[in-house]
Amino acid sequence: MPRFAHSDFEFDYLDEGDGDPVILIHGFASNKQVNWVSPGWVKTLVDAGYRVLALDNRGHGGSSKSHDPSDYSPELMAGDAIALLDQAGVGRAHVMGYSMGARNAAFVALQAPHRVGALVFGGLGRGMIEGVGDWDPIARALLADDPATITDPQGRAFRKFADQTKSDRQALAACIERSRKLLSPHEARRITAPALVAVGTKDDIAGDPDGLVDVLGNGTSFAVEGRDHMLAVGDGTFKKRVIEFLAENPL
Repeated sequence: MPRFAHSDFEFDYLDEGDGDPVILIHGFASNKQVNWVSPGWVKTLVDAGYRVLALDNRGHGGSSKSHDPSDYSPELMAGDAIALLDQAGVGRAHVMGYSMGARNAAFVALQAPHRVGALVFGGLGRGMIEGVGDWDPIARALLADDPATITDPQGRAFRKFADQTKSDRQALAACIERSRKLLSPHEARRITAPALVAVGTKDDIAGDPDGLVDVLGNGTSFAVEGRDHMLAVGDGTFKKRVIEFLAENPL
């Protein structure tokens, strides 16, 4: 697995295919394999004629870990994604993120708008601006010595997911403390690149996709029918819509 260094961290990444580049930014407690390879996104995009870049975010997967919350702001993680574009020699790319990765993708668009083609915000709608509820129980669940003591349903779900992916739970708890920074309506209006906001109709985390589209300068929404936050990411209709959307907005 290739690696690159940036801002005192080392990052695992993948670089596959040819054509217009698409960079994929995964969600909290996930990694590039779980979020993008296993659900078929990398194959789907490569088969559609795109070059796919994806990294393990700091604190996740095979990349460097920190237990310091100050290392996990969306601005810093967006900077890591931009550094991967530099590493790959890519001047401009489509940017797709899921959940926390969607927030990071928005900050990529704010920091380097000239490097962003189309945007895909998956698994995060109005919650990007208004918040996605109380995540402190999730942090406590990640740090619990005995998972059997966890009573919060979302805490149990994320702890199980973190254990399945063999994650550094202290790093994830630090990440969750700082990565939830909200995008202000003013910042959202500054994002003028075409954006697709895709959220599952059973997703109780993301917030209304139309609520984000209403604020963005150039957004459109897509409902992933019958899917919750965890299942929407691999949905076939979601993949089909993204391929259509990217074709409608070439670099």
